[in-house]
Amino acid sequence: MDFIFIEALRVKSRVGIYPRERVTEQTLELNLTFGVPDAAAEHDDIADTIDYAKVIERIREELGKRQFNLIETLGEFIVRLLFEEFRAPWVKLAIAKIGVMKDVRRVGVFIERGRNGAEPPEHAPTAGLPR
Repeated sequence: MDFIFIEALRVKSRVGIYPRERVTEQTLELNLTFGVPDAAAEHDDIADTIDYAKVIERIREELGKRQFNLIETLGEFIVRLLFEEFRAPWVKLAIAKIGVMKDVRRVGVFIERGRNGAEPPEHAPTAGLPR
């Protein structure tokens, strides 16, 4: 399996349970790594892979119009989007709220999932993500 990574993607979304978080958008930073078919490299054809520009566009579009209470729920939403719309076989995602609290740079979650419960590959790269 080959992998695409998107590192330090900044998006705006409304996420949180506190009143201050529910009234205004926050900047989130996303790091994603997801599996793609090996056929892309073999055929040199965008139709054989996942177009990262479309992934970024869809994430920005969806997060811009939704409200989430928990960052965990927001993360699961992104994972499902990659599984269902883009057919990614495996996703690793880190989401961080930036500057959400005094003297804290970031607060966030890590999620790793294989589609239909598949185990993640052992050799998967983790650009911007912990191992």
